[in-house]
Amino acid sequence: MGRPARDITESELAVLRILWDRGMATIRHLTDVLYPGGGAAQYATVQKLLDRMEAKEFVRRDRSLFVHRFVPVLDRDQLIGRRLRSLVETLCDGSLTPLLTHLARAGDLTDEDRQALRAIIEESERDDLSQEIAPESLDARKQDALVTALQSRTGPRRLPRS
Repeated sequence: MGRPARDITESELAVLRILWDRGMATIRHLTDVLYPGGGAAQYATVQKLLDRMEAKEFVRRDRSLFVHRFVPVLDRDQLIGRRLRSLVETLCDGSLTPLLTHLARAGDLTDEDRQALRAIIEESERDDLSQEIAPESLDARKQDALVTALQSRTGPRRLPRS
């Protein structure tokens, strides 16, 4: 099974990590970080790598100055999502349950990690509930009951009134 055409290589990931940290960088700066003491060949390597990354729309080139600067287009969260979706499809037949179960039982979760996961799940449930019931379609008494139910589960939250 071959790699998808728009997958990211380890070299491209190294460039993105620098750009995520800096926000913007020139070819020279990237070359100096990736190949300390490197010469013309390494500069050309980074230049070619950036050309490929621009074609894949992982980076954008700012041509407004004489020295071109590069900014990341693909952010860290997008890449994490892509990689996890691919992993889930490949190893778990599209189901998140085995992956989440493994992570939860691995023993590496701190109390802070668990609290963060609970908060994410609760927020997702609130969003699901508010999308299921369009408040503007309810009369005022039912809207008040919905707000009370949501507040008892998650704390104060305002819903639009019609």
